[in-house]
Amino acid sequence: MEPQVTDRPEKSRYEILAGDDGTETAGFAEYHLSEGEIAFIHTEIDPRFGGRGLGGLLARGALDDARARGLRVLPYCPFIRGWIGKHPAYADLVPEARRARFGL
Repeated sequence: MEPQVTDRPEKSRYEILAGDDGTETAGFAEYHLSEGEIAFIHTEIDPRFGGRGLGGLLARGALDDARARGLRVLPYCPFIRGWIGKHPAYADLVPEARRARFGL
């Protein structure tokens, strides 16, 4: 089964579900949501699922959802920030006046 990214607002995080039956939480990206902004603060992939590209799928899914919801992104999490740096099409999600602060 293909990994799925799901927003879990009650936990303030996006989760990526994987495994044989697609129901195992393989990782998550924690966020803080406030006034039209989503601040990503921590991303983690379970070591059992490492090396499969799930972190990138999680980042893309979370950022695509933020775009669809019209949220400005604050990538405090080094993984999300690095992913945006490698995928410049997502840099526009970070407010222009704050990009330098994140090295984008």
